[in-house]
Formats: sequence, C-alpha cells, structure tokens
Amino acid sequence: MPIDIDTFEHEDQFDESPPHAKQIVAFLAANSDQAFQRGEIADATGIDPNTVSSVLSRLKDRNLVRHKPPYWAIGDRDRVTAAFDLSQDIRTFDEQFGEEEMEAWRTAGSDEAHPSDGNNE
Repeated sequence: MPIDIDTFEHEDQFDESPPHAKQIVAFLAANSDQAFQRGEIADATGIDPNTVSSVLSRLKDRNLVRHKPPYWAIGDRDRVTAAFDLSQDIRTFDEQFGEEEMEAWRTAGSDEAHPSDGNNE
C-alpha cells in the first residue's frame, strides 16, 4: 500500500518507530559501559540487522547514539532522556486529546483555508 510523500518524508521521526528505536536505545543504555557492533545489537534485541542499521543511523542523526566504526554506544544521557520524555508526553496528549490529524493541519495552513481579504499586512 503506497503512502503519501509527506508521510514518507517524515517517517523517520524519533517516535515514528518506537518499538525498534526504544529497544535499541534501551539495550545500549543498559550496557552504557560498552560499545557494540551492529550484528551484536541485532542479536541482543532480536531486530533484523538491516533494520538495526537504519534505526542506528537515525538515532545518530539525533545524537542519541555514538558511532566509531564498527561500534555503537549510547549517546548523551540527558539528550536521550529528553527525547524519551518528549515521546511519552506526546503519547499522553494523544491519549487524552486524540491524535493529531496531519491533513487538518495541512488544510488549516493552506491559502484555501485562509483566503486573502485583499489586505497585505
């Protein structure tokens, strides 16, 4: 089933893949005195090695893990904690108020939703 390009472009957000990202970060955090190769992380978490590579790359882009080829280790603890706290906050808001509807946000920001009244303020 195809997805729209906006979903594709934003699919790599930290909380879009919580099971794998959280599993990998939790493993590395629990073993913060060590660094691991991708295959070792895959074996320890039960996640496909190719998926582990993809997730590790996204986590590295967010400074949540560190990489010195071929090893990976947990990143800055404060940054990791803040990311998980934000993820939990978003989940709590979604549970209390319902999930955001991206299409509603897109429509609200479009020219069609706010036609110009001729004033250029």
